[in-house]
Amino acid sequence: MSVTSEPVPTLGVEEEFFLVDPDDGAVREAASRVLPAAVAAVGGLVSGEFSEYQVEGKTPPCSDGAGLLARIARVRAALSAAAGAEGLRIVASGTPVLGVADPVPVRADPRYDAGVRAYRGLQESFVFSALQTHVAVPGREAAVLVGNHLRPWLPTLVAIAANSPFRAGRDSGYASWRAVALAQWPIAGPPPFFRDAADHDRLVARLLDSGAALDEHNLFWDVRPCDRLGTVEIRVMDANAGPAETVAFALLARALVMDAVERVGRGDPGPIIEDAWLRAAYWRGARDGWTGQGIDQRSGRPVPAARMAGRLLELVRPGLEARGEWRWVAAVLGRLAREGGGAGRQRAAFARDRRLRDVVDDLAARTTTAPGFATYSSVPGAVLTRTARPLPEPPAPRTT
Repeated sequence: MSVTSEPVPTLGVEEEFFLVDPDDGAVREAASRVLPAAVAAVGGLVSGEFSEYQVEGKTPPCSDGAGLLARIARVRAALSAAAGAEGLRIVASGTPVLGVADPVPVRADPRYDAGVRAYRGLQESFVFSALQTHVAVPGREAAVLVGNHLRPWLPTLVAIAANSPFRAGRDSGYASWRAVALAQWPIAGPPPFFRDAADHDRLVARLLDSGAALDEHNLFWDVRPCDRLGTVEIRVMDANAGPAETVAFALLARALVMDAVERVGRGDPGPIIEDAWLRAAYWRGARDGWTGQGIDQRSGRPVPAARMAGRLLELVRPGLEARGEWRWVAAVLGRLAREGGGAGRQRAAFARDRRLRDVVDDLAARTTTAPGFATYSSVPGAVLTRTARPLPEPPAPRTT
């Protein structure tokens, strides 16, 4: 496949948001009250989530970043208005800053009830918000094998999108507590290496028989085929407050998938990465985020997280440049590196006056403020262009 001659695959995102009280910053059980007004505004582009604390926004398939951003802005505006009518705000963060009640109030849905029966105590504290990116792929075989090529880069995606440092009202010491907490689940985290789609289906059948998975939708691997949409779904990243970050992460994911599809087309099944190494790299990416070390997939040694992000950008640069996206994506990532990512921004908001309310207020403002696309592109609605500064070396790792 050629990045310049083949059609550009469409992409879309799903974003999960917490509903918070503007007075105290705590989450509220209000999804069932908020959703009707949002549905009236944008239809099926919004839905509920597992807990009553959350709502989800979706975009239709988009061909470019500017179109994706416009649709994200529309959906967020609808959810924000519906939440505001109930005296609430929406917040994009991987975890609720101030914590939640235990057990989590579950939305009325037979599928969720089945999950509670199967996963018991694990399900009682399941309240995380993710960014999920869908990229169209040419067939199911490709959708399965793409995951093999993405596996080495998943820890880097964890690090650059880390936006969940707080849990239960205190700093967890991790940039992405969500990524760490999800590792407890039997059907979450990086997917296994698969030889082909039949290999994937055999394992899924065994997981269903064992009860570890209730149905194929219940497989929470961070990369998985989505037969219903004809896409591969990348689920590894925390929900991020800034719409620009969401778009940059989605474009990066699409470029990774396109690179992988090209390799699959040449008969390359992807590198075999040891599961133990991959778990260690996930842990390091979740702990350090932008401000510390990642693990080099070639040497197995720690290297600055920003350097790993730079390598990822260089890998997919041809595909991004062919669509005028590389400089813009690099600019967004460069800004995140300087700020320490979403986790760094949350900690900076807390450090000003040592108040968690300030963290929630900052997240809410970033989630619902107009995207300000002109910050990165002088031609909204057209190609994404801006001369990017190189990713800087990160500061010294945090002491935790």
